[in-house]
Amino acid sequence: MSSGLPSRRRPSAVPREWNNGSLTSAQPNVVIYGFLMKLELLGTTGYHPSEQRHTACFMLPELGVVFDAGTAMFRVREHLVTSTLDIFLTHAHLDHVIGLTFLFDILHGLEMGHVRVYGEPSKLKAVQQHLFAKELFPVVPPLEWCDLPLEMKLADGAVLTHHPLEHPGGAVGYRVDWPDRSLAYITDTTAVPNAPYIEFVRGVDLLVHECYFPDDWHELAVKTGHSWTTPVAENAKAAGVGKLLLAHVNPFGNMDDPVGLDVAKAVFPATELARDGMTVEF
Repeated sequence: MSSGLPSRRRPSAVPREWNNGSLTSAQPNVVIYGFLMKLELLGTTGYHPSEQRHTACFMLPELGVVFDAGTAMFRVREHLVTSTLDIFLTHAHLDHVIGLTFLFDILHGLEMGHVRVYGEPSKLKAVQQHLFAKELFPVVPPLEWCDLPLEMKLADGAVLTHHPLEHPGGAVGYRVDWPDRSLAYITDTTAVPNAPYIEFVRGVDLLVHECYFPDDWHELAVKTGHSWTTPVAENAKAAGVGKLLLAHVNPFGNMDDPVGLDVAKAVFPATELARDGMTVEF
């Protein structure tokens, strides 16, 4: 399958310095602790794209790590500065995996060491059998399917772990720990008091948590296995996280703020609403 796109050179790594100028690194794929890590918010809605947002996709460019492959997956190409790409799926619903079919264009003209897709075995099997069924998408991009280990080290030595989440069909949340910072990604689950994942995300510097519905839509949230605003903020407070980022918001109505950011801030002031194109440093 040909994408028709011109070949592109991979951007070379730019030497970086400590804020005090005492240390530099020109090695690609190496993150020096003490620098702010960047999380690129490529897709921040769920279910279907809207005029403002594409479906779930978050990237750590310095590591070549992507969480979920929603419709925003096409944006990965412009942020790809590593020779490896590791994609971690939370589950197999279409709004989180459809972007795997975009990999031909994303990788066109690039020499990659590896492209790996990690997930629970049952989810990977479902994607292979259904998304890449011959009747739907007959040619599989150049990738490796990898069962998600209990714990793994990323390119810079950071440790990635996961935790099961309550959601129709099942899902997992992720946590990444560096010596001096941490990140957690919790999506497609219902935030309830004393949720088991609270301990899993305890004390992280940045919590990216789904918030699909506002408070007055809580009944539909429970029915569909999603979260509404106040319990998300309460769980962030209970977990003692540094910052809360509300993501996987409802595309219905194409609103700037579909969940009520002020409501969340009243409970947990260090809250922001995720938007496509944002870069979050932590």
